[in-house]
Amino acid sequence: MKKNEYTHVLQPFDIICNKESEILILGSFPSVKSREVGFYYMNPNNRFWRILSVIYGENIENATKNEKIQFFYKNKIALYDVIEECDIICSYDHSIKNVEYLKLEKIIKETKIKKILCNGTKAYNLLLKRFPSYKDIIFKLPSTSAANAKMKENDLIEKWGEKLLN
Repeated sequence: MKKNEYTHVLQPFDIICNKESEILILGSFPSVKSREVGFYYMNPNNRFWRILSVIYGENIENATKNEKIQFFYKNKIALYDVIEECDIICSYDHSIKNVEYLKLEKIIKETKIKKILCNGTKAYNLLLKRFPSYKDIIFKLPSTSAANAKMKENDLIEKWGEKLLN
């Protein structure tokens, strides 16, 4: 894969969700590293799992895939991405085009989702563009990606904790 070449990619992961889910966390689209490893937020520089570990006081950063899934079920959290299919260069959110979106109405209908937390600006902007009627329950959180290096980990913990625990 070349740094300036578009690739058409399908969402490789199933949604983590059950009928009891109350909070939906959405990223934009899995990184190349996550797609290679086979699970969400697996780039070691992404702070997602560390942030959740601190907020919930449970070491899920080093947990297995199945243990992470069970963590989400236990805490009534769903995890997925805004995009189900797109053209993208490497993992560059700014390059995303030709987007097929998630089936948000179906997810909300089959769960108890009351709050949607977007991991970063790209996820937030895409979601609002496609689903403006849900704007009252959609919240933008700072990206946990290493590309958002200006955001200190303690600030991420504070902002994510406010939305996850309240």
